[in-house]
Amino acid sequence: MPRGSAAEEPPVPRCSRLPLAWPGSPVPRTSACLQVMELCRPLDSRLEHVDFKCLFECLSVSHLMRVFASLLLERRVIFVADNLSTLSKCGHAAVATLYPFTWQHTYIPVLPTSMIDIACSPTPFLIGILSCSLPQLQDLPIEEVLLMIDVSDEDEILPHKLQAALVQILEERSEILSHEQSDTQGDVPLNSLVSEAFVQFFVELVGHYSLHMNVTEKGERVFQRELFRKSHVSRNVRHFLHFFMETQMFAGFIQDRELRKSVVKGLFEVRALEYLESIPATESTGVNKILRSLGKGTPLLFGQQSPLPARPEMCPSRAPPALPPRANGVFSP
Repeated sequence: MPRGSAAEEPPVPRCSRLPLAWPGSPVPRTSACLQVMELCRPLDSRLEHVDFKCLFECLSVSHLMRVFASLLLERRVIFVADNLSTLSKCGHAAVATLYPFTWQHTYIPVLPTSMIDIACSPTPFLIGILSCSLPQLQDLPIEEVLLMIDVSDEDEILPHKLQAALVQILEERSEILSHEQSDTQGDVPLNSLVSEAFVQFFVELVGHYSLHMNVTEKGERVFQRELFRKSHVSRNVRHFLHFFMETQMFAGFIQDRELRKSVVKGLFEVRALEYLESIPATESTGVNKILRSLGKGTPLLFGQQSPLPARPEMCPSRAPPALPPRANGVFSP
């Protein structure tokens, strides 16, 4: 076969010109070579090989919750660190906490100093810069970005009871892991526990979305937005959903499920189904339920179910605060 022929074209450029396959579907074969390579798009959008340990080494749980809340409302977040590996690992882990949602905006794990002007963008972003670039960042006309840190509303964004449950799991991760390891064979990875905790948070938050996905006479799937939001029994959750449902992350999540030709059950769908089947419709939401859900959700990752530590007190009910659509923060791992 002559050199430079189309058959010898590398597979990556060739696949980049093909239409995106549906989740779980194979990429069409285009190779005429003797060796056949079949690629398959994953069933799930869940990121793999995520190092959450680095994130906890650089940020406290309270700071992590502020980052998480800011990303959920698609705000502007800047990570500052001394080395490249810390920036890339923390950025990757922060994005992974959003599963089953996907960050739809600018994401630059390590921003070169020559491109520091991107920090002036009015659109949402998640970027990392080296500490040596911090003086250049501070010279940019982004005073309104830095001033927003003083507002410190990130602790008031997430529904209080769900946040309390998530914080408890993350703060007691060492005790939970040691308890799980005593009842199972082998080590229980920190990454699995943290990932499962965030998945269960979203299951409690939006795991009932499938109940409000109707099918029209033409076979099209249509999401009933207001019925979905109003169906949650928690006023704080409904208030949060009012803002969260306006993000591109949520829009992309729903659009993907409306356009799917068949139901693909990733990890989130599996957990959501377990949640709907095991939780009575009349049961209240909050700390107790999400902790029980975590215990029920761990068998696929840890091997078996085991009891969890003592549960925190239920947070008192209070009126949810008004949230601004955009705010910003600079976090230094």
